Amino acid sequence: MDRHARLSALLAMLAERGKVDVDEAAEELSASSATIRRDLVYLDSQRLATRTHGGAVANSAAYDLPLRFKTQRAIEEKRRIGQAAAELVAIGGVVALNGGTTTLEVSRALAARRDLAAGTQAESLTVVTNAVNVAAEMLARPYLKVVVTGGVVRAHSYELYGPLAERSIESLSVDMLFLGVDGFDLDFGASAHSDAEVSTNSLLVRAASRVVVVADSSKLGRRAFAQICPVQAVSVLVTDSGIDPALRFRLEGAGVEIITA
Repeated sequence: MDRHARLSALLAMLAERGKVDVDEAAEELSASSATIRRDLVYLDSQRLATRTHGGAVANSAAYDLPLRFKTQRAIEEKRRIGQAAAELVAIGGVVALNGGTTTLEVSRALAARRDLAAGTQAESLTVVTNAVNVAAEMLARPYLKVVVTGGVVRAHSYELYGPLAERSIESLSVDMLFLGVDGFDLDFGASAHSDAEVSTNSLLVRAASRVVVVADSSKLGRRAFAQICPVQAVSVLVTDSGIDPALRFRLEGAGVEIITA
């Protein structure tokens, strides 16, 4: 396991358990205790954990991991989800994407669609996003018209939020929103760890004729800190084959179309 993957694993342990013991983590991650200690010192320096005797405890930030630590999770699943989601988009439409590792894969799949590249300028796709990294994936494609909201950049996710972002979204109407989430369940709907992002993402939901949640199965059946929208606002869920069959049955019963990639 390389250092990046190990740091991500340690942060996941902190988020789930609230604390990490050096020796236990070393055994679980097949690393030396000295290596784990160095990793925990680094996480402490980044204010993502607080070192203690024999381990570390979680800071509140550990529950909302920076994007650079999330990118190594379920990589192949997210790529497949991104490709399946991108196939839902019609030429000439207007789509929106919020921030996140899975919506980033949707943007990459859209940018790579050959039928969009082969179309005329009139057939190009308009993409609205409040995530600067998502916009960067598509800026060099002449067949994609990229619209970026204003706002303050949130370093954890590269998403723009705040009054400027909200005012620009309120004036828009989009055909489809690809919504990345931190949690999605039947009772609480789509949710996120950051209340700063929730307000902006909720407005994107209102602006969209169709909401497509894109999330790997580890996000399903879970709820994060703040609700983005209820499950009734979601038309489609694109996920991987790891979705729990009972949860799938209940979501489909609530009117959500499930696509597994």
